[in-house]
Amino acid sequence: MAKPGPMNTITDVPGLKVGQAQDEAARTGVSVILPDERAVCGVDVRGGGPGTRETDALEPHTLVDAVDAVVLSGGSSYGLAAADGVAAVLGANRRGFELMPNPDVPVSPVVPAAILYDLANGGNKSWGKTPPYAELGRSAVAAAATEMTLGKAGAGFGANAGQQPGGLGSSSIKTDDGLTVGAIVAVNCFGSVTIPGTEIFWAAPFEIDAEFGGKPIPATTDFDAEDWGAAKLNPAPGANTTIAVIATDAALSPAEAKRLAQMASAGFARAIRPVFTPFDGDVVFALSTAKMSLPDPVPYSLSRLGSLAADCLARAIARGVFEATRV
Repeated sequence: MAKPGPMNTITDVPGLKVGQAQDEAARTGVSVILPDERAVCGVDVRGGGPGTRETDALEPHTLVDAVDAVVLSGGSSYGLAAADGVAAVLGANRRGFELMPNPDVPVSPVVPAAILYDLANGGNKSWGKTPPYAELGRSAVAAAATEMTLGKAGAGFGANAGQQPGGLGSSSIKTDDGLTVGAIVAVNCFGSVTIPGTEIFWAAPFEIDAEFGGKPIPATTDFDAEDWGAAKLNPAPGANTTIAVIATDAALSPAEAKRLAQMASAGFARAIRPVFTPFDGDVVFALSTAKMSLPDPVPYSLSRLGSLAADCLARAIARGVFEATRV
C-alpha cells in the first residue's frame, strides 16, 4: 500500500531541497525547488492568465533537457525577478547549462518560474524601483533544506484561496516498489477549496491520516452545480493563480515529464472549484531526479506516477489552506 514519506512533503523525493523566503511587511514570498543535480523538467499551463519564465525551453524538442531550479513566487510580474536572484547564485557556483565548457565563460542556469498575484493583499508594496524578489530568490536558495514550513510561507505567504487564507502546501507518496512522488503548491485560487456551506475540503476523498483536519465527507449534500461556495467575489483578471511543482525520483525523459505534469493537473480539479478559469494562471511543473529507473512497461508506470501525482497535488492544495487557516 502506497503511503506518504516520512515528512509528507516534496523533499521526501531523494535529491530535492526547498528554500523559502518571505517579506512580512510586503506580505509576499518566494519558494525555490532545488535539485542536487540538474533535473529533467516538464510543464503544463492550464490557467487563462499565466505568468511564467522559460516554460518554452521545457518543450521536449528544445536544446536544453534539464533545469537547475524551479521558482514559485508571489508578486505578479515583479515576482519573475526571483528567478534572476536564484540564477545569479547558481551561476556563481557554476551550476547551469554549458554548451562548450570553458572556465572563462559563465554558465547559463536554467530556472523556470511561475508567479501568482498577491499585490492587492494589503501588504506594503511601496518598493519603488527595488522590488524585493531578486533578493528573496537569493535568500531562498541560501535557506534550501529538506525541512519546510507549510501554510503562510514562501510563495504562499500572501496568498488567498477564494475567500479563505491561501498558503503553501506539500505532500508525498511512496509506492511498495520504492518510487516516490511529491508535490508543492502555492494556493491563490479564484475558486473555493471547500464544499459550499461546510469546512470540508473538496480533496477530502484523497486525504491520508487526517493530514488536513480529517473532517468526514457528509453522507448527503444538496449539491447546486451553480454554487461556487467560498470562491472570490468580483474577481479581477490576473488576481488569482495556483502554481505547483510535482517531483519524482523515477528517471523520465522530457516528453514523459510533460505527460506527468499534464496528468498531475487533474489534482487542481479534484481540490478547487471552479478551476482553470480565465482569472487563474494555473501552472504545474514536473521534475525528475532520476534516482530510480522507471519500471517496464514504461507507459503503465508513467500512468501510475501521473495518478499518484494528481492525488498528491490535491492533498497538497488542501494542506496549504488548512495550515494557513490554522495560523
